[in-house]
Amino acid sequence: MRVSLILLLLLCTAFAHATVYKWVDEKGNVHFSDKPVKNAEEVEFKENTQNNIKLPEIVALPGSDQAPAADKPNYKMSIASPSEEATIRSNEGDITIITNITPQLAANHELALYMDGKQIGSKQTLGLFKLTNIDRGEHIFVVKALANNGKQLASTPPRKVFLHRTNLNQPKYIRPQPRTN
Repeated sequence: MRVSLILLLLLCTAFAHATVYKWVDEKGNVHFSDKPVKNAEEVEFKENTQNNIKLPEIVALPGSDQAPAADKPNYKMSIASPSEEATIRSNEGDITIITNITPQLAANHELALYMDGKQIGSKQTLGLFKLTNIDRGEHIFVVKALANNGKQLASTPPRKVFLHRTNLNQPKYIRPQPRTN
C-alpha cells in the first residue's frame, strides 16, 4: 500500500510541472494561463527563475539585556471577590479573597496577598486567600504576582473592604420585665 501511494505521489508531481502560455488580448493586456488559447505562445522559464527573498540578519541592540517574553508574561489581574467597598459581617473576622489572573500563572511565579500594605500569609500559586481573625474596620487588599527572585510581575488594583465584627465590650442588653402590681 505504501509503495503504491509513493508511486502515485511521484506521478502527480510529474504532472504538476505545467506549461505556461502567454498571450495579448485586443486591448493590449498581457495574460498568462496554463491552458492554451488562440495566438498564445509557450513561455520557457530558466532554471534560476525563482523568487528568492533574503531576510536581513537580526542584530541585537547593545544594552538590551531584557529577559525573553516567555519568562515574563503579561499578567492581567483583578480581585473578583469581595467587590469594591463591600461590607462583610463576620464575628470570626473571616474574609475570602478571590483573584482572577490571565494567562495562567507560570510554574515559577507565585501570588502574595497584601493587606494594608503588609504581606499576609505565605506566597502561593492559587488565587484564593482565606483569612481569619481579621480586625474590624476598613482594609485595603492587593494581590501581587512575584517571580522567584521576588521581582513584582503584576498587581491588582487596590480593593477597599469593610469588616464588621461584634464588639465583646458592649454591655449586655437587659430585657425589661413586665410589672406585676
